[in-house]
Amino acid sequence: MNPDKRTVRFLGAAFLLVFVASMLSGALRDSAVGVGSISDQLVSIADNLTLMRVSILVELVTAIGIVMLAALLYVVFHEQYPIVALIALGWWLVEAIVLAVSKIGGYALLPLSRAYVDAGAPAASFYQTLGDFLYYGFDRQGWAIHMLFFCLGGILWYSLFYKSKYIPRAYAAWGVIAVSLVLINTLLMLYDRSFDLITIMLVPYLIFEASIGPWLMIRGIGVAQEQAKAPRLGESKTA
Repeated sequence: MNPDKRTVRFLGAAFLLVFVASMLSGALRDSAVGVGSISDQLVSIADNLTLMRVSILVELVTAIGIVMLAALLYVVFHEQYPIVALIALGWWLVEAIVLAVSKIGGYALLPLSRAYVDAGAPAASFYQTLGDFLYYGFDRQGWAIHMLFFCLGGILWYSLFYKSKYIPRAYAAWGVIAVSLVLINTLLMLYDRSFDLITIMLVPYLIFEASIGPWLMIRGIGVAQEQAKAPRLGESKTA
């Protein structure tokens, strides 16, 4: 693997974009939805429609960032590991599609929450049933499914980083182990929606993802410098 400066820097920037966008969208969504019963959440969404809209838009930016990231990783690895890189690319493209489609549930909650409040927030009505389906059955469950494809692709990509030695092997191994922990948590959430993200299983990957983007951007400069110093074909080192 011998990517040029621009490719590696774009790759680092894509990692950073996905990390920042996913963290921001999650924080905005949690602020808009609030806590409590689905009735409380519908009222909260109705009171924070703009915040909910922004969170959905940022989540769609995350999906676009995932596509960019997957494409750049494929460019870096496909010559050395064509089959594995193609499979990993497929996993992350599916991840992005599932994430984007899941936002339909979030968008549908906007008019539903407004209608629920306008109706006087009636107890034991179809609003709660529909709201539960759209938020937990569609939006949140879709998010959990997207995490499954993310983990499958992540294990392959970070394994390629380990094999290629492009980043320190201990760093790459950390990524593989960290995303494997996220996979275990994701399978629990898919099995039973009452399971939530377990912080102790998520933090190692958050640290990895937050640091690999800047690392690759810095390393990209180093790669370009090494390539500039290396003699070209047909030239001697003393020329």
